[in-house]
Amino acid sequence: DCIKVLQKKFPESKRVGRLEGLLLEAKGSWSEAEKAYSSLLEDNPLDQVIHKRRVAMAKAQGNIAGAIEWLNKYLDIFMADHDAWRELAEIYVSLKMYKQAAFCYEELILSQPTVPLYHLAYADVLYTLGGLENLLTAKKYYASTIDLTGGKNTRALLGICLCTSAIAQVSKGKNKEDKESPELQSLAATALEKDYKQRAPGKLGLLTSALRSLKI
Repeated sequence: DCIKVLQKKFPESKRVGRLEGLLLEAKGSWSEAEKAYSSLLEDNPLDQVIHKRRVAMAKAQGNIAGAIEWLNKYLDIFMADHDAWRELAEIYVSLKMYKQAAFCYEELILSQPTVPLYHLAYADVLYTLGGLENLLTAKKYYASTIDLTGGKNTRALLGICLCTSAIAQVSKGKNKEDKESPELQSLAATALEKDYKQRAPGKLGLLTSALRSLKI
């Protein structure tokens, strides 16, 4: 009833239209909400809020494929929306679509190169994909994460150690690029042990054992 009153009082108001769509969503009237949002987009195709509501609706219905579709369409228009790229990347990771997730993180790093979270997430994805080229690149991005955080990112330090071990297995220790910086993994392992001594001394033995198993 309130929506009807507002529509009569403010027939051209976009905010009222959005409120109507949100009310329909709350009721679970998804098709009617979609019609309301489609109508609003006809008047203003660049309404970011409405585009995002379509993504939210798809996710609320468990339609992940639909959410991906709407996010991609949204990013075709609003390519500078970092939150949307990150959301899409996280959806891809949840679906184990790592190549697609890697592309999203590449876009984020290009637009915000000083955010360590994106470097770390990109490195994780590349490490998961595996293969010598991906592992070497992952190691570089773990290193850049460490650099951007002043050496205080435990996950990136461990990533260096994991990548070093994986590269050695894949290349049988003959990769020239990895041989040129043997001190990196040693520094990472030392930093990890120091970090554990300070923050979790009871688990230092587990860390040491894990590093030994990696032959670090």
